[in-house]
Amino acid sequence: MSTLSTLKLVTTKKPRNLSPIVLRRNKLSNRLWEQIQFAKSQTENIKFEPVKYRTITDTETGLKKQIQVTKRIKPWWFVAENGKVCVCIKYGSWTIELAKGKPSVEVANTADLIKALEAIKTAVEAGELDAQIDLASSSLRSGFKK
Repeated sequence: MSTLSTLKLVTTKKPRNLSPIVLRRNKLSNRLWEQIQFAKSQTENIKFEPVKYRTITDTETGLKKQIQVTKRIKPWWFVAENGKVCVCIKYGSWTIELAKGKPSVEVANTADLIKALEAIKTAVEAGELDAQIDLASSSLRSGFKK
């Protein structure tokens, strides 16, 4: 028996580009991953410093080069008046409403915060928040029009 006969062979092509909603979903999922890692680093007292690349022009030679800089992450959570931790999900500068009129999730502590963020990340990847992401994206884009 050949090795290839054990595999399931199909005729499909790789898509050239992803649909806009999938791109937005992936963007929010990546930001949620950063928030989860940031929350874990806060609870475990570990340093979490994601990096990004920035292009600068060298003043002496005039050549452009990329340097690595630390990415600044702002926490999406805060402590409410009742002492519980609340987290709001952001898409750009817009807060996404998870339910009608309810933009935040309340949890007891930071351990539960990580579980809540992971549950929201799973919901985003499953496409449950596509309508809210689309609304936030269109609202953001309308702010850039003249």
